[in-house]
Amino acid sequence: MKLAFSTLGVPGLPLPEVLRLAVAHGYHGVELRAHPEEPVHPGLSPDERADAAAGFKAAGIEILGLAGYPRVAAPGDDEPVIEEIRGLVALARDLGAPFVRVFPGGEDEHADAIAARRLGTAAEYAADLGVRILLETHDSHRTGADAMRVLGLVGHRQVGALWDVMHTWLGGEQPQETYAALSPYLGYVQVKDIASAEDSTPLALGAGVLPLADCVEVLTRHGWDGWLCWEYERRWYENAEPLPGLLNAGREHLARLLNDSA
Repeated sequence: MKLAFSTLGVPGLPLPEVLRLAVAHGYHGVELRAHPEEPVHPGLSPDERADAAAGFKAAGIEILGLAGYPRVAAPGDDEPVIEEIRGLVALARDLGAPFVRVFPGGEDEHADAIAARRLGTAAEYAADLGVRILLETHDSHRTGADAMRVLGLVGHRQVGALWDVMHTWLGGEQPQETYAALSPYLGYVQVKDIASAEDSTPLALGAGVLPLADCVEVLTRHGWDGWLCWEYERRWYENAEPLPGLLNAGREHLARLLNDSA
């Protein structure tokens, strides 16, 4: 498996600094938070996109994906949501990123059908551009079983799943259950650690309660060889320890889990 970290852990950090961190601490890739607060977002010009892509290529670091914020199951008109997804997909294509992340954000009993309709429409555009849309296990659809209800309705190869290990754990789902649900759709896995169900302040990997060893063991046992991405949510917890000082130990922790599960 290859290792990445999310720029959610280094909010607003310029791309050259992000790349220096990835190279210095032995990560293969980076998940870019795609938001106007960040250096990378859909408002970038063609030249800015080309420069960003060139910077990653020169550093030998892959862009794992773009973490966007469309809420595909939310009530309202379809078109603004679909356009937001298309904007992310076009940016991913320009940057050479294989994935874009979307959230569920459902609020009522129609959520599954709404999400499936929008994702099915966006999937055709994504297929043309060679980018895959990943529905994250999050908010209204926090478990693999929840996400599978939508993905089964979509039935398109360009729409998959992003397994956030915190949300499936909070939803009461065991790693083996999550993998069984998501394996036909799995794009990559977000790892993290927290103190408890009541306190989701980000911690160093291995310092909290999340079943990271079990997750890695399940993935290894089934021969899955994709990406593990450390999503350290410092943007939302400014008093959390800065991520750069944790990156070496985080990589080493994941390497130990991979070695132990092999």
